[in-house]
Amino acid sequence: MTRLVVLGSGSKGNALAITVNGATLLVDAGFSAREILRRAADADVALDAVAGIALTHEHGDHASGALLLARQLKVPVLCSPGTWERLRGRAGGTHHVPLTMTSAAEAGPFRIEAALTSHDAAEPLALAVASEGAASIGIAYDLGRPTAAVRYLLRGRTALVLEANHDDVLLRTSGYPPVVQQRIAGAGGHLSNRAAAELLADLVHPGLSVVVLAHLSERCNTEQHARETVAPALASAGFGGELHVARQAGATGPFTLPIHPPRLPAESTA
Repeated sequence: MTRLVVLGSGSKGNALAITVNGATLLVDAGFSAREILRRAADADVALDAVAGIALTHEHGDHASGALLLARQLKVPVLCSPGTWERLRGRAGGTHHVPLTMTSAAEAGPFRIEAALTSHDAAEPLALAVASEGAASIGIAYDLGRPTAAVRYLLRGRTALVLEANHDDVLLRTSGYPPVVQQRIAGAGGHLSNRAAAELLADLVHPGLSVVVLAHLSERCNTEQHARETVAPALASAGFGGELHVARQAGATGPFTLPIHPPRLPAESTA
């Protein structure tokens, strides 16, 4: 059984937990270590058998609590070499497991694959987490544009946690200076509701059970805007699973994911 809980997601912090047969993998730790421990306890996520903390990139809303928490839990941090280069000055003996695009990494029962994303960070990644005989989950935050590599990584997953950061109209009327708007909407920024809907429609397959929209902007998006844009696109593509929107203030889930056959073979993902 695979259990997914989004501990919180938004511009103020991002973290989620995947549990398989009693072992847990944390993906991102964008809150303080104390806050992550509190949220995990509130969501009934046991952190006494954590296999590691996987990071998408080094920005504070994804990594601020990672190093301290890793030391407290005595677990490795799994991230790209570029992300680790930005973090290691504060590592204090924390063990690093590299995540690369050429080979999968392992932590406990978890197999983690990665693809480079388009974002203004050192070496940001989208991640896919799977375990033998269990569901697989794709996670992609902070991707200004969904690259071909990201699209391939996310195909055939049981659940997807995908950024739907902003509504195009709300961004234009947000009061942000033009340069900030350009950064958010640009190739190195964040995915809009519209772009998320287009990507998700392309990723729908019979085994996709759960979609969680994440990293919503507090100023440039709402749950209603995100749902109203994404839900019709999913429905048109034949999606029969559950659509959820992650909250910033507390946990979303848990989601118990069914076991499906392995992800689609290469010839089916072209």
